[in-house]
Amino acid sequence: MAQPDARSEILAPAPWVEERGAKIRITAVRTFLTAPHGCPHLVVRVETNEPGLYGLGCASDPQRTLAVRSVLDDYLAPMLTGRDPDDIDDLHRLLLNSAYWRGGSLTGNALGGIDVALWDLKAKRLGAPLYSLFGGRVRAFAEAYTHVDGADAAEIADLVTAARERGYRHVRIQAAVPGSDTYGTKAGGAADPRALRTRSVPWDSAAYVRFVPGVLTGVRERVGDGVELLHDVHERLDPRQARDFLRRVEDAGLYFVEDLLAPEDASHFAGLRATSSVPLAMGELFSDVGQFLPLLEGPAIDFARIRVPTLGGLTPARKLAAYCELRGVRLAPHGPADVSPVAQAATLALDISSHAFGVQEAAVFKPPVHEVFPGTITARDGGLVPYETPGHGVDFDEAAARRYPVPEPLVHDRWALLRNTDGSVQRP
Repeated sequence: MAQPDARSEILAPAPWVEERGAKIRITAVRTFLTAPHGCPHLVVRVETNEPGLYGLGCASDPQRTLAVRSVLDDYLAPMLTGRDPDDIDDLHRLLLNSAYWRGGSLTGNALGGIDVALWDLKAKRLGAPLYSLFGGRVRAFAEAYTHVDGADAAEIADLVTAARERGYRHVRIQAAVPGSDTYGTKAGGAADPRALRTRSVPWDSAAYVRFVPGVLTGVRERVGDGVELLHDVHERLDPRQARDFLRRVEDAGLYFVEDLLAPEDASHFAGLRATSSVPLAMGELFSDVGQFLPLLEGPAIDFARIRVPTLGGLTPARKLAAYCELRGVRLAPHGPADVSPVAQAATLALDISSHAFGVQEAAVFKPPVHEVFPGTITARDGGLVPYETPGHGVDFDEAAARRYPVPEPLVHDRWALLRNTDGSVQRP
C-alpha cells in the first residue's frame, strides 16, 4: 500500500478551519529572484484557489539570498500548501516553531516574505488598503529621508540644500574619510578599482572619529537648522570610540546617530544614553523583536531601526511598534534599495498606522525597478503616501523580472567584507 506523500499532508492542522468551512486555500508559494537595481531581490507570491487572488511579499537578504530561498522552497512552502491563509498569526507561529532552533536572519527573512504576502492577500480579499487592517490611518504621509555623501562639509552641504529643494526635511549625510574605506560613500583617497573590488581598502576607526565629526558640524553650520541631519556609523566603533564620537558631534544637532555600536555591544547603549544628549537609533541588524526589548526598557535608544522582512514580517513588527509607542520610542524603519518596493509598501502601511512612527528611510529606485515592480512608491515632497487600492498596492511583473538576473554570490555581497588598518576583520 502506497504511503501518503508527507509534502501533501497538512501538518498540525488548525481545528477550527474545517469547522468554519473556509473555501479559500493556498495552492502554491512561489519564489522569484531578480536584480533590477543591481542587488538581489527575493520575491514571494502566495497563490490561492481563487483565480487572480494572490499576495506578494519580500524575503530579500542580499548576503544569503539563495539560502533564504531554500528555506522558503524546501521547508515553508510545503507546509503552507492546502491551508486557509486567513489566520496569519497562527501560521506565523507554526512556521517559526517548525525550525525548532528559532530565530536568525535566514528564518526571519523567509518568514517575513510569507507573512507580508499573507497580509497583502487578506487585504485584497477584504477590498481594503493594507493599512486599514492595522486600525487605519493616523497621519497623511510618512516623513522620509534620503541619502547624500561627499568629501567635505561644503560639498555635502550643497547636496543637502539640493535635497531640501526636492522636498526632503530629513537627510542622511555620510563623509568620505581620506585614505580609508567609509560606509555610505566612496572610499577616500586614491584607491584603485581592483582594491575596491577585492575589499582591500582598510577601515581606520581612529581617523573616522577625528575627521567625520568636524564634517558633520561644518554641514550644520552651512545649512542651518531648517533640515534634520542624520548619520550612520554602521556598527564600526567600539564602546570607547562611540563615547568619544558622541562627544565630538554634540554641536552638529543631529536628528539621530544610527548603529553607533554593533548588536554584540548593545548592552553599552544605556551608558551612552546616560552621558550624551545625541539621539540614538538602533536595530536594522536585529532578526528577532526580542533583541529590542533590553534597549526599550530604559529606554536606551530613541529610534527603533526595524527591517520588516528580517524581523519576520508585519506580524512581529506590529507588536514591536505597539511596545515602542508605550515606551516613547520612535520607529525609523530600514528602507535601502535592497529592501524591495514590496517590502517598502508593506512597511509604509505600518508607518501610516502607528503613533510610534518617526521617519522612514526611502530608497530612490532605478527605472528598471519600476518596470519589475509596477506601483513602486516614490517619495513626493519628502514623504511617502500609501495606495488606497486593496493590499499594499505594489505588483510584480514576472516576465520583466527575468530580464534582470541576480549576480552570483560574492559579487554584490562582498561589500560586507572589511579589515582594519592592522589587518584584523572589522564589522561591516
